[in-house]
Order: sequence, then structure tokens, then C-alpha cells
Amino acid sequence: MHEYSIAYDIYTTARRAAMENDAKEVKRITLNVGRMAMVNPEQVEFLFNVIVEDDPLFPATEISCQDVEVRTRCSCGYEGDERFVCPRCGKLPEVVAGMEIVVTRIEIEVDGE
Repeated sequence: MHEYSIAYDIYTTARRAAMENDAKEVKRITLNVGRMAMVNPEQVEFLFNVIVEDDPLFPATEISCQDVEVRTRCSCGYEGDERFVCPRCGKLPEVVAGMEIVVTRIEIEVDGE
């Protein structure tokens, strides 16, 4: 189940950012999740909530997932969303977007000293 390791990586990334910025709470984490990432965002969110259950930095952190559409490029010059066969030359195009899982934003709350 690779969703657990993804959820744990999200947790450690957010926790590190919170600690580096003296945060008292992590409010929201925004992710870009590619359509070909082979990940169930609901499972990642559930597992993330299990991981952060006892961490006081994450009392009610929201996870927001943005879908990233598949984009491909071929050596013949084709760019589009065809994943398996280039419609121009018949070769296998290279996937340039749509396989990633990226933390794009971490919203934290800090003391207003």
C-alpha cells in the first residue's frame, strides 16, 4: 500500500515546514495529484489523518487535492494527452505531466507576537 508512504511523506514535509517557521498549527495542505499517479486521494487523506492523530501541530488539518491532467510529448513534435500511441508517428510518447504527487502549499498558523 503505497498510499501510506505518500501520506507519511506529506506529513514529514508539512511538519518540517511548520517547525522551520515556528508554526503552532498546520491548517491546510494542498497537493497536485496526477491522473496517472495510481493513488487514491481519499485513502491518502485517511492515512494522513491516522498518522497525525496525536501530533498537536495537526489538530484539524485539511488536505486539498488538485487533479493534474496527463500531458505527453513525442520526439516528432506532438504534444497533447495521448498516453499510449502518438497520433502523428505511432511511437510511445513521453509523459511530461500527470504522474506526480506534489505538495504545492502548506498553510500554517503562527503566534502573532
